[in-house]
Amino acid sequence: MCVLFVASALQAAELPAWWKALPHLSRLESGFIQESESAVFGKLKKEGKIQLAKGGRLRVTYVKGMVLVSDGIHLIQYDPMAVTAQRLTLSSATRDMPLLNILVDPTALESAYQIKAENAGQVLLEPKRKDLPKVTVEGMDGLLKRVTWTDATGAKQVLELKNPYVPSADFPPSVFTFKAPAGTRWIG
Repeated sequence: MCVLFVASALQAAELPAWWKALPHLSRLESGFIQESESAVFGKLKKEGKIQLAKGGRLRVTYVKGMVLVSDGIHLIQYDPMAVTAQRLTLSSATRDMPLLNILVDPTALESAYQIKAENAGQVLLEPKRKDLPKVTVEGMDGLLKRVTWTDATGAKQVLELKNPYVPSADFPPSVFTFKAPAGTRWIG
């Protein structure tokens, strides 16, 4: 047991400083580009904005697309094209999609992934479950910068944060509140 603890402590010591700081980040804001490449759909590129704050609060807004909002208890996915929304508990969403924890609770990643230091300040998330992808995470200037994985369909996914920064002031509560537009159909 002692050997296991020492090995874990040594591995944690090798992790880059930006990774160690990630769970303590009070808030973050960034534009992003998400690229997907698959044999079926070819290359797709989406852009948007991410805002996150401690306590599982998150807002991801795709340009002309999906909106994800978490108040720390519930996660709402809103599709403006179909005018539909779905509400999940954040705990069930992160249980089904543990990779979401990179944004809402980095410390919870250890339940689904073995976390390893890689070359050039990268972190490798080795899945503990067969249904999860292997993930490479990169940071820059003390902040999260890029997440790369292959999804269940075989499509390579790259989420790259563009100019991430820590805002000087807290976000207003409305950022993490979803107000459904008139005519929204709730699913589930």
